Amino acid sequence: MSAQLHRFPAEETSLKGKVSEAEWEMRVNLAACYRLAAHYRMTDKIYTHISARVPGPDEHFLINAYGLLFDEITASSLVKLDIDGAILQDTTGLGVNEAGYVIHSAIHRARHDVTCVMHTHTRAGVAVSAQKNGLLPISQHSMRFYNQVAYHDYEGVALYLEEQQRLVGDLGDKKVMILRNHGLLTAGAEVREAFELMYYLEMSCQIQLDAMSGGAELNFPSKEVCERVVAQFGRTDRPSTRKDWPTLLRMLDRTDTSYRN
Repeated sequence: MSAQLHRFPAEETSLKGKVSEAEWEMRVNLAACYRLAAHYRMTDKIYTHISARVPGPDEHFLINAYGLLFDEITASSLVKLDIDGAILQDTTGLGVNEAGYVIHSAIHRARHDVTCVMHTHTRAGVAVSAQKNGLLPISQHSMRFYNQVAYHDYEGVALYLEEQQRLVGDLGDKKVMILRNHGLLTAGAEVREAFELMYYLEMSCQIQLDAMSGGAELNFPSKEVCERVVAQFGRTDRPSTRKDWPTLLRMLDRTDTSYRN
């Protein structure tokens, strides 16, 4: 069985040319996001998930097959679901993680401005999620999230649909949420935005833990400075929003292009 998993998706199960060009492009970008999460060590074996809305009028989204590591995921292995959880396309036959469906479908149903949702259980992210004061504005990385972070209290493994209303209620109109005692979540208008937010949220958590571990008193910039940083990163003409993603895809392509299959 394990040998078979390493061949997913087999050549004959490739979906290229069998789905719309827009869906294929979304699949490639989402598969790249999984590979980037693996590259930057933001994984928890097979137990976290990243989803993306399928372009078009239908309420369909893509998510990882339950049983593949992030560095095995390809464009064709992503499972397509409708918003009610029916599997529409699954070349692997592995199905999806139930908690992944509960969390991601809730946000996709409530937030039509969101294309991609990314959820992690990193060591640093879970550690900060367990701290009562949450994310602290002590670095340029974290100041971009000043007053931009939502919090959701832990209710156990997210297996029950009744949690969905509280989850999206706590998220509100924000794009970043810390799931207390659990992990991190970002929501982006594009796959690249969700990844960018998660990358810097993760770095913020790592920096916070490093700074606190030194035992020295922390320096907190003023409210005015924090708000300025938020505005600077919130600029719609910020060059990185069109320059960063291609560089990351080139990095992946230099070592392994199989995510594009």
